[in-house]
Amino acid sequence: MTLSAPIPVLKQQAKALSRTQKLPLHAALDRIAVREGFRAWSHLAASWQQGGQAAQLHAQLSPGDLVLLAARPYQGKTALGLGLAVEALRRGRPAAFFTLEYTRAEVEALLHAGGDGLAAAACGLHIDTTDELSSVHVAQVLADAPPRMLVVIDYLQLLDQRRDKPPLAEQVVQLKAFAQQRQAVVVCLAQIARDYRPDTRPFPGIGDVRLPNPADLTLFDKACFLQDGAVRMQAGVAQG
Repeated sequence: MTLSAPIPVLKQQAKALSRTQKLPLHAALDRIAVREGFRAWSHLAASWQQGGQAAQLHAQLSPGDLVLLAARPYQGKTALGLGLAVEALRRGRPAAFFTLEYTRAEVEALLHAGGDGLAAAACGLHIDTTDELSSVHVAQVLADAPPRMLVVIDYLQLLDQRRDKPPLAEQVVQLKAFAQQRQAVVVCLAQIARDYRPDTRPFPGIGDVRLPNPADLTLFDKACFLQDGAVRMQAGVAQG
């Protein structure tokens, strides 16, 4: 489906609508999406993200990578994460999507929003929506999985919201070890802090990642940032 304007322009229209109609931004984004022929902004974002960005980003990832995929809300990071998982499946590699944010029905809706081809390609995707999600759970569930799989975790800041789970810093270390031992690619979606201002910098950076609890982000081999329809990859995070 062709959009009436580029994604950044549509977002600006939503912001203006939010101000003039005194609507929450998410409601204004949904209204713009409906005008464009989609059920909601999440569905528009899912469809838009499948236009080649997932394939381009996937080509830059290597076995053993721990990857950060970060953005403010409504930038399409979940859709891009799902796109990466489906791209891995298309290339004959296993993939898994773990989420504390969405139900299975919502994940399936995002896949269908990307078109019938995307949903069909995702038929082998392991989807896990348990409230028990942690680095330990991921390692246990994938203990018998083949190597070189792609794992998406949605999202980083929710991993230690329960007191019976290890601290976030410890879980990042464990995910790094899992990626290296299994030669998997582990992609952690992450939120960007609210004080990031796109009017002063076109992309957020590693210092803008919201960390309610401490974690060593230098353990990530690569970081990918989304803003207004564009993607920027930062390699060598572990080296500073």
